[in-house]
Amino acid sequence: MTLFSARPGYMTLRRCIALVGALTMLTAGAATAQTLEAQIQTLMDDFHAEYGFAGATAAITLPDGTTASAATGLADVEADTPMVPETRMLAASIGKSFVAATVLSLEAEGTLAGSDLVSAHLGQHDWFERLPNYATMTIDDLLRHSAGLPDHVYDEAFQAELASRAATGQDAMPPVDAIAFILDEEPLFPSGTSWSYSDTGYLLLGLIIEEATGQSYYDLVTARFLRPLALDATEPSNTRVIDGMAVGYTLADNPFGLPPRTMDANGRLLWDPAMEWTGGGLVSTSGDLARWGDALFNGAAMDGLYAKKMLDGVLVSPDAPGILYGTGVAIYGDTPRGAVYGHGGWVPGYVSSLRHYADHGVTVAFQLNTDVGIADDSTDLVPALEAALADLAIEAAQ
Repeated sequence: MTLFSARPGYMTLRRCIALVGALTMLTAGAATAQTLEAQIQTLMDDFHAEYGFAGATAAITLPDGTTASAATGLADVEADTPMVPETRMLAASIGKSFVAATVLSLEAEGTLAGSDLVSAHLGQHDWFERLPNYATMTIDDLLRHSAGLPDHVYDEAFQAELASRAATGQDAMPPVDAIAFILDEEPLFPSGTSWSYSDTGYLLLGLIIEEATGQSYYDLVTARFLRPLALDATEPSNTRVIDGMAVGYTLADNPFGLPPRTMDANGRLLWDPAMEWTGGGLVSTSGDLARWGDALFNGAAMDGLYAKKMLDGVLVSPDAPGILYGTGVAIYGDTPRGAVYGHGGWVPGYVSSLRHYADHGVTVAFQLNTDVGIADDSTDLVPALEAALADLAIEAAQ
């Protein structure tokens, strides 16, 4: 007995109808992407004319998965090389969302747990007991920046060492050497009782990931997220020469002693980005970042119901009750555009932003190849661009 008639042409007709429907959807999606790309282009060109930054890219992912990207300005001012949507830049601390996702995936497999004491994974090292709060901090504390650890990046001795290495062409120091800059310091607060951003804590997470798995972090993040999600423009930023990357421009008096142009004429960075590692550690495009945010915040980045844990945040400041920090993600619970999840990124010469507007299902990312006026908070470029792109994305999704 069959459930459908085998009349000649019946299944052929059904396939034709399905094919026409699919082609209609593809055509509509292509038209939407083209229209949105033109709108992003106009917006970015307007911002470039008003603010005069070197160059930028931006991307929006809509609820149906459509991603549209545009670029403005120059990827290399001296060479007059135009910025294009495929131009890559250092994503900086947005990389923390990948580190946190890696930890969540390992937790789901039972390899480790967020409630684990850090000492259970790193206590065997002779330097470990010199860390602030070494006996009490947990993996979750590190993920949420609530471990009470200082941040080595803002330590003057670390900045002097980085400047010296850049001036002499030395490679980045190993993560353990960067962590050493906070050894024997007093904790900022008892672990789990407050919040203070710490790149050092994320370097410790990298060590934990590798101790627990016996694999390199970069191999894990590539296998678990970059390749499965087809984030083909996103790679480890662990070498000075990175194909397709824009030149970065920074302040002349930056604390790391770098020249204003942070790359030489041959495309070689004048500092070793491997210093970031699990504090950031990835090069990407705005398009890839938008697609990553869409997958991460819509529950498609990995198997399992990880969103509840990811969005279980701690208060950043009593003066900002609507801002929390979860598992590698900033959480803005009450904004004019509803709940917003994401992360920002900054390293000398590069600024990135990733925002997911949960009430509207849209994700927005942009990258700038300059931190001039941004690192010293003398311009409103970043919040203004975030707001303008958000409004454009929300309108396009309606």
